[in-house]
Amino acid sequence: MSQLSIQGVSRTFTSEKGKSTQALLPVDFDVKENDFVTILGPSGCGKSTMLRIVAGLDHPTSGRVLLDGRPVEGPGADRGMVFQSYTLFPWLTIEQNIRFGLRERGMPESQQKERAQYFIAKVGLRGFEQHFPKQLSGGMQQRTAIARALANDPQMLLMDEPFGALDNQTRVLMQELLLGIWESERKTVMFVTHDIDEAIFMANRVAVFSARPGRIKSEIAVNLPHPRHYTIKTSPEFMDLKARLTEEIRAESMAAEAH
Repeated sequence: MSQLSIQGVSRTFTSEKGKSTQALLPVDFDVKENDFVTILGPSGCGKSTMLRIVAGLDHPTSGRVLLDGRPVEGPGADRGMVFQSYTLFPWLTIEQNIRFGLRERGMPESQQKERAQYFIAKVGLRGFEQHFPKQLSGGMQQRTAIARALANDPQMLLMDEPFGALDNQTRVLMQELLLGIWESERKTVMFVTHDIDEAIFMANRVAVFSARPGRIKSEIAVNLPHPRHYTIKTSPEFMDLKARLTEEIRAESMAAEAH
């Protein structure tokens, strides 16, 4: 059975002047437990809109989203969200940021501390617990955001271009870090990106979005072995997938330009 089921979900935005813009054509898509699915497509195609609907931060115009058979009607602790902007509380230390959700849930302080320490070590932030976000680089702030999402023990991680603002070297390191965590923690992940290499390297399945109004036009299985090392990006299998996806995205980008 699918952990997440997106059934006929569409989204139309209406401006104050009554003008309608369809961001998302009806989408049907299932995600199984422990899947790592990347959502790939040109900018502005509705990828983030779909992720926000799954997160419960936006509502579909038609259709519904089921998580473990129950309708998604708003945000919940069963889904952890990581955005491109780090969304950390600047007045809290790194450890306090990671513990924030645990404290809100009323978890005893000793358990909060133990859980925070586990994920601080997981994301390589030991020694920075008492620093404030502004004292850290972008990559370290994003590590904090990932640790905070994981500490709440969600069933599913929803990630919207989480490494988009990072420099290339840091981005590659963060991809490996997240993949290593996924391989050990076995969370279900939906990961939005417009970077083809990232989409292939991270996923066991890539869903390709069309130009706006968005729909999932194809799905490609990524049967590369785990654990994955960045050197796999030069393998013939990886290059074949990249050529195929590049052609798909190029066609969609050209279609978007034509509109």
